[in-house]
Formats: sequence, structure tokens, C-alpha cells
Amino acid sequence: MGNRRGRARSATAREQYSVETEWTEADLRLLAELKAAEELLPSDAPRALLSVRLSVLTEDTTSPVRQELDLRILARNNGYRVVGVASDLNVSATKVPPWKRKQLGDWLNNRVPEFDVLLFWKMDRFVRRLSDLSTMIDWCLKYGKNLISKNDPIDLTTTIGKILVTVIGGLAEIEANNTSTRVTNLWDYTKTQGEWLVGKPAYGYVTDEDERGHVVLSVDEDAQRALHWCRGAALRGVSATRMATVLKRAGLCGPGLTTSTLIRRLRNPALLGYRVEEDKSTGARRSNLILGLDGKPIQVAPPIFTQEEFDDLQAALDRRSKIQPTRQPGGATKFIGVLFCVDCKSNMINRATSTKVAAAEDAAVDTDHVAEAPRQAPSETVRKYSYLRCQKCKSGGLGAPNPDVVYAKLVSDVLSVLGDEPVQTRSYAQGAEARKEQNRLQEAVAYYMEGLAPGGRFTKTRFTREQAQGTLDKLIADLEAIDPETTQDRWVKVHNGKTFRERWEEGGMEAMAADLLRVGIKCEVTRTKIPRQRAPRVHLKLLVPKDVKERLVIKEDDFEKPL
Repeated sequence: MGNRRGRARSATAREQYSVETEWTEADLRLLAELKAAEELLPSDAPRALLSVRLSVLTEDTTSPVRQELDLRILARNNGYRVVGVASDLNVSATKVPPWKRKQLGDWLNNRVPEFDVLLFWKMDRFVRRLSDLSTMIDWCLKYGKNLISKNDPIDLTTTIGKILVTVIGGLAEIEANNTSTRVTNLWDYTKTQGEWLVGKPAYGYVTDEDERGHVVLSVDEDAQRALHWCRGAALRGVSATRMATVLKRAGLCGPGLTTSTLIRRLRNPALLGYRVEEDKSTGARRSNLILGLDGKPIQVAPPIFTQEEFDDLQAALDRRSKIQPTRQPGGATKFIGVLFCVDCKSNMINRATSTKVAAAEDAAVDTDHVAEAPRQAPSETVRKYSYLRCQKCKSGGLGAPNPDVVYAKLVSDVLSVLGDEPVQTRSYAQGAEARKEQNRLQEAVAYYMEGLAPGGRFTKTRFTREQAQGTLDKLIADLEAIDPETTQDRWVKVHNGKTFRERWEEGGMEAMAADLLRVGIKCEVTRTKIPRQRAPRVHLKLLVPKDVKERLVIKEDDFEKPL
């Protein structure tokens, strides 16, 4: 057998960027010089945030180190003070917009007051979709920020700059769409080929090389042994849950194997050596065969099961499969993610079930008429009930009946703790106007103080001196009345006049559940067995973060797409 060439090895073959290894001594010297130049800038110099992005480092791309240094030089030339570097590496600009990147997204969503201008190396280093660029332009105009590119004529403070940024963004999107089209065409082509060109092999197979150096699929011996054992176990009536437990204990699979994943692997027709594709049109994840031009399945690998073995396995799985009823919206779990089991720490979920019971004869019916009526088989009625259970305790732990009672108790506890808290929204306040007024007053004070000094222009007569002194006193009072905080860009809390009790009365349990998840409030559910009773005693304990008042402040999402 040739050398194994798996997916992991292919990924590691790409050159990855490392902060520790990419900075040379010359780079570090230049960085120190640029930072020293920043120390000479005035305190009110515009603040710049540098955005560095790279998906894959190759010989044709600009390294993150080079991007950062070029942007620092650009900041120095424009008189900007660098306040941060948002470095997002191995991130695709096509798939991940700026506000969803780990570092840049934090600046855009939470640290807006800390910078005035956003610098990036080139348009395609920043965005590749015209819609993303349009969103960023709107965001910058809303918050008074500017976008500047080192290698593109972009400046949102001018009309021509806004036009150019849209045109350049359109070209970047066209390039990204062309790349996407080429990738899609490649996948469509490979689906019709008998050779394995690209993609992740199905479980049971690994990539290999034949004598010609071509990529082929070969059987993974450990996976083959596990799959054949599972087939034998399924024919003996063993459940898939038991199979997964044995496989994990034997080390034939990873510790994260779930029952659903194992069933999906056992039902995959790729185990016959055929090419398949995942069917995403339904809720269940299933792989379907791809037929060639001759109408037959495309063979791409040696089979792990024969057709007879595979059919027997499917029949055995069908005998143990359960047809789950369609979940109704009315029976969905409320406060999912808030209520959790104290023992296994998993979410409490609402389970609905039904039983058939014989209908009792109507005691109010006249016995004479009953005697004359023919005897009939007792009818059956369906009794439906629901209960709360956890996901990891054995058999779901002690079932908590009457979920509505649990929900009502949780609502009561939350209202008693947070119901009277005011609903506040985080709003962005710019300090530009206050700074402008402060500078005007300071200049005016300096002007009158100079004029009132010995020999100044206001000391020639008593009248001019008194008038100037009065004006100076008023200017100083106006200057002192300006709150220094208002001269800074900042977040402020705006109260809309409602309490959370009123907000939740209008929005119902759904609104309360959404706020509890957003704030991070949890509710611990303890179920205690009561002797000679089926239903347990249920105790709720509300877990509220210490900084809950700060978390309750609603932060509007500037990048949320309208419906």
C-alpha cells in the first residue's frame, strides 16, 4: 500500500502564519521606530484601528507582518495614533464578514468609542462582497468613522471616495464569485468521475496514492473491523446506543461518537464503494447514491460490504428504528437553555407521550336500557400528557410532570428579582460637538486673559476692563459647565420608560426566555423522589450573574439583516 495521504496531512501542508516566527529583527526595529514616532503625536490625534486579514499564506500573498507594518507607516504619514490591531488569520473574507470575525468583530460591536478610523491593506483583505461593503459604509456613516485603504483610493469623507469604495467592492465581489463558480464547477465535475479528486472520504475510507501517484480511496482497516462488528451486532438485535458504547470502550472510534452519527455511518451507501452526496432537503442527514451517465452507481473505492450484507444491515436497523412523531410548536420546550438538570447539567426538555386507556361505562345511563342494548367491546381513548426530563441522566432522570407549573414558577422567580429593573438600550454618543465647543471656549478664555494682562488691549480704560472681565467670567463658567465625559465618544444608557415586567407582559414567555439567554441567567432544576409517589418534588434555583444589571442593557445589532 502506498503512503497514506489523509485530509489532516493535506491541511498541514499549507503554510500557516505564526506571530513568533514571522517577525524578523528588522521588522521589530521598524516597529519600535513607528511606535516611538507615535509618542510625538498630540493627545487629540485621530485614533486608528488596523485590520489585518489573511486566509492562507502563500508566496503570492502579503504576510500579516507586512500588512501591519505598511498600515503603521500609513498611520504615521497621516498623523494617526494606532490604538489596536485586529488580526484575523485563516479567515475567508467571502464567508466571514468583518463584524463576525473574532478580533475585528469585537472592535466593531463593543469597542466603537476607542477608534476614529479603520485602516486596511487592500479591499480584498477587508471585504469581498458588495453587500458587506455597503453595510460597513452605512455603519461608518452612523458612527462617524472613516475607512482608509493603503492600496485603494478610499476615503469616506469625500463623495468620490464613497463612489470608488463601491466600485472597488463590486470588483472584489466579482472576483470572489468567479472563484466560487470555479470551485462549484470542480465539485460538479468530480461527482461524475470514477477517480477520487477532491473531498472528504466517507467513514471507512482514507485517501491513498497508487503506483502512478494518483489519489485513490482505500479501506481503513480499523473502521472496517468496527463496521463489520456493528453489522453482526445489529443482526443480533443490539441497539445502536449499545454499539456506540462498546466501540468507544474498545478504542475503535473517538469519544464523541453519538448514536445518530453511528446510524448515519451504517446507513451510508458509500460503504458499497459508491460515490454519494448528502441530501440536505430534509431534516434527517442521509447520503444518496450518485448515478453516472449510464444510470449506474459510480464505483470509486473497494466495497466494505457486499450488496447482500448491506441490505441485511439496513433491514436489521429498520426493525429497531422508531418513527418519531412530528414535533408540534405547542409542545416545544419553553426556556430551553435556561432550565438545566442539577445532576447532569444538561438542558431540560419537554417530552410529550400518549397512552390508550379503556373508557369507563357511563354510570349515569339507565340500567334498563343497558340491559336491552347489545354488548359491545369497551372503547379506547387516548390520554396525552407531557413532562420535563434531562438529556444525560439515565432514562431522563425523574420526570417532572406539569411543565406549565415549572414554567410559571420560573416566571414568578424572575419577575421578583428583575421585574422592576428599567429597560435600557445602549446608544452611541459622539463627543465631537462637545470637543468643538470646549476648544472654542478655551481659545476665547485665552484671548480675554491675554487682553486683561498688564498692558493688554482691555486695560486701557476702566469700561473695557470691566466688560472684558465680565465676559471672561462667563466664558470660564461655561467651560466649567462642560462635563469632560461628554467630550469623549462613548456608550450611554437610554431608558425607554418601561420595566422588564412590562416588556415581558407584552412579549410573553418567549421574550423573557430570549432575555434570560442573552443575559446568561440559568435555573437549576432539582428533582427529589417522594416515597410511594410517582411524581418527584421539583425545586428551582435561579442563578443570576453578579453583573446582571449591566448585562440587561440591550445592545442593538447594527449588522442584523432585515427580514
